[in-house]
Amino acid sequence: MLTPCVGREDALDRVRSLLLDGRWVTVTGAPGCGKTLLARHAAEEHPRAVWVSARSLRGADAIVTAALDALGADIAPGDPPFLALKRALDDQDVLLVLDGVDSVDGLGILCDELIDSTSTCRLLCTASSVAGRPHERVVRLGPLRVPQRGEGLEGPAVELFLARIAAAGGHPVDLRRDERNVRRLLQASGGLPLLIEHLGVQIALVGVSDVTPTASIDEAVHASYALLDDDQKRCFRRLAVMQHPVSLDVLADITGVTRAEAAQLASALARRSLVEVHSDGRFDMLAPIRRHGVALTVDGDDHEQAVAGLLRWAERVTPSDGMSGAADESWLREMGVMRQAITAAAAEARTRPLAYRLANNIFSSLYTAMRAREAVEILEEVLASGDGPADIGSQLARRAGICASEVRGTYEGMPLLERAEQHALTDPHPDRQRARNASIRAEMHLDAGALDAAREEVEAGLRLAVGDDYVLRQLRRTLVDIHVCRGEFDEAEALAEAVMTDAPAEEQWMALSARMLMGVIAAEQGRTIEAAAIARAARDRAVDLAEDRIALLADTLYRAVSDSPRSANVHYEWLPWGVRLGVQLQDARDLMAAQDCRRAAGLAADIIVLADSIRLGRDGIEARLLLGDALTACDEGAQAVAAYLGALRQATECGFPLRAADALDGLDRALAVEGSSAAGRCSAAARALRAPRRAVARQRPGQGVPSSVPQRSVPADWVSDGQFTDAGVAAVTTLFTSESGAGEAADSPLSLLTRTERTVASLVAQGLTNRQIAEQLFVSPRTVDAHLAHIFRKLDISSRARLAALMVDHA
Repeated sequence: MLTPCVGREDALDRVRSLLLDGRWVTVTGAPGCGKTLLARHAAEEHPRAVWVSARSLRGADAIVTAALDALGADIAPGDPPFLALKRALDDQDVLLVLDGVDSVDGLGILCDELIDSTSTCRLLCTASSVAGRPHERVVRLGPLRVPQRGEGLEGPAVELFLARIAAAGGHPVDLRRDERNVRRLLQASGGLPLLIEHLGVQIALVGVSDVTPTASIDEAVHASYALLDDDQKRCFRRLAVMQHPVSLDVLADITGVTRAEAAQLASALARRSLVEVHSDGRFDMLAPIRRHGVALTVDGDDHEQAVAGLLRWAERVTPSDGMSGAADESWLREMGVMRQAITAAAAEARTRPLAYRLANNIFSSLYTAMRAREAVEILEEVLASGDGPADIGSQLARRAGICASEVRGTYEGMPLLERAEQHALTDPHPDRQRARNASIRAEMHLDAGALDAAREEVEAGLRLAVGDDYVLRQLRRTLVDIHVCRGEFDEAEALAEAVMTDAPAEEQWMALSARMLMGVIAAEQGRTIEAAAIARAARDRAVDLAEDRIALLADTLYRAVSDSPRSANVHYEWLPWGVRLGVQLQDARDLMAAQDCRRAAGLAADIIVLADSIRLGRDGIEARLLLGDALTACDEGAQAVAAYLGALRQATECGFPLRAADALDGLDRALAVEGSSAAGRCSAAARALRAPRRAVARQRPGQGVPSSVPQRSVPADWVSDGQFTDAGVAAVTTLFTSESGAGEAADSPLSLLTRTERTVASLVAQGLTNRQIAEQLFVSPRTVDAHLAHIFRKLDISSRARLAALMVDHA
């Protein structure tokens, strides 16, 4: 429960009113006047308030990043952060609280632009100065009114004073008997709430007559500190070193006491208004109090002792090796504290090996919990601090590469793998490290759809991995996936059995992954009951092991083959891209099954934009197929053909024959609708691709399986060695007309645009915002952003106004 906002009722009402009318309010006043408390009360009343502590941030870019993190918004590769923030706030009933923004350069311009470019979000800032921008509304907090001579001892300052004495365990003050001393102390406080609170604490401990008036926050905090015993003082100083709220366990370690003793010390500090207690039981300090505590550590060894205790805590709670760890580890709730521990260890050469070890040992837990963004930030910071132990360095760089590829783009981890290769040269077993590096490069190529490159890396790794059972199993699991993509099911099944056999505990995730690939094969061959059983068993086992990533992937496969709903809520913004897009694809298929083809098309289009920007080739092919199906169901035949042709070209280029067959089925439907004499030729090619693999035609969401057509022969150059050919792609493409330039004169610049791009341009010319365009076209604002970027590039323009003028000129 929040501390009451004594004497600030009118100010709180004014904040509420201005937020409704103006959308950006700055609460300003001197330090200690209660700005943060007022903001907390305003935020508590709002249905969706997002809090950003900006006291340690410098610059508008840092504010944008912190706000995106607090909102849980994601940034796709190539997304400007401000654009992502604007998109996350647009048309959202969000109150974004920026607490303590005094030293943030460019904040006023940033806030003005956010108000201009969004429609409903609200901003609440706390600062000791104002930005002076057009949209800003200001609430100034002065001191509480202190009773003057001749007035009774009453009012908010007195109420707060008496309440703090009672909360600190003091005896009630006799206002008649102690009137002179009370007036003297309140006058000295100047009415600042924080000073009044500390005066109340001191009175509770030593009595009203023995408290010396103070005129500054530092003096008041120091006076309260002076009344602590030695253990409490030590706890105060060491807690001030911490940059994040801490639990009792952390507090005990940094203070060097038992957990029970830490609880007593923390309670004593909280009663004296020196520590805040969060709703989750963690302990923190207000900025002015922390600043005073940090100053007290300069002359002693408290900073070093607090860091040493922090490292003891980190070593105790993290897994003992780099291969163990699950998504339910207790320390994951204190990631800020863990990061501070690793940063502190990395800053000193003597403790840097510990930083490498800690970062390496927490990786498995972060990875299975799908917190790749936090993992890559920690790992890169450790790598940048200097070289670490040779036996860990290569693994750490490799793992950073894995996470970078997941959060920034498939090939963004390659430079870190080069760093891993350099570390491997000094490792006692360089071939083992190089084999593991090759296994990760293979996974990157596989995600991108570059199957030939993936196989080359697997083969290179297998030559180097002699005697390393772990990496051999991992390489074989990747090879199973490659075989499945190519439709080489017999080879995949034989190899999957080897991966699953006798897998030790730390390799269960690989065994479950191989098991799910067996489920994919069963689904491709029409054995849906078997596929569902495999997926359900893998999901249940992964849940038992707290392997969140495998559990979600298995659940997605189960949904695909059983028409079951998702088993748990998923927060997409925290998922790595490779996991997230697969889940969203299944969501889009569910929309199709529910005959909501418009929303399915919008989601599929969004996935295409993301998959292409991140270079997730497999997801891009699947999304294009789904978009074609959705557009077909919406009677948008021409656009459906474009989607299917895109999927056919990409599937053929990557070597995914069964996905090429799916595209050919969709194209054959379009030919049949047009009454083309070529109808049946594409479906014949699809059957030729499936037959050797005993695969069945995929049941399309909302459409069922393709209807039978008269048997046609397949042109000789369309299929070769079980794969669809480039010649086949060219021949099929000629059966359809291009969508570019339809309805436009050849010399019109608009002829460069596709039909969809012309539709977006027309809506821009009508004055619609990106979000309004997205709603009208059943796509996401990100997809509209992508279309506009393509339009601007094709037309060599840079503004919506210029685009609108072109549309008018060539109407």
